[in-house]
Amino acid sequence: MNDQDILQRIQHLVTEEHELTQLREEGKLEGDQHERMRELEVNLDQCWDLLRQRRARRHAGLNPDDAQVRSEDIVEHYQQ
Repeated sequence: MNDQDILQRIQHLVTEEHELTQLREEGKLEGDQHERMRELEVNLDQCWDLLRQRRARRHAGLNPDDAQVRSEDIVEHYQQ
């Protein structure tokens, strides 16, 4: 997956997240949609992390294709 693929994936996830957020604000979020919101949050964090890894590797003269998606446990516990 190259940077452009990751950015397209992020855009797709953000669009879905916005749709579900709108439903939540209207009080229409149902059943599995709550869990899907959580999955989207994690997936977005993983995509952004992968993109940052690729950019850092490229900046360091390393192969960006060696970057790997990190687990939820890692990306959800970063210090801000």
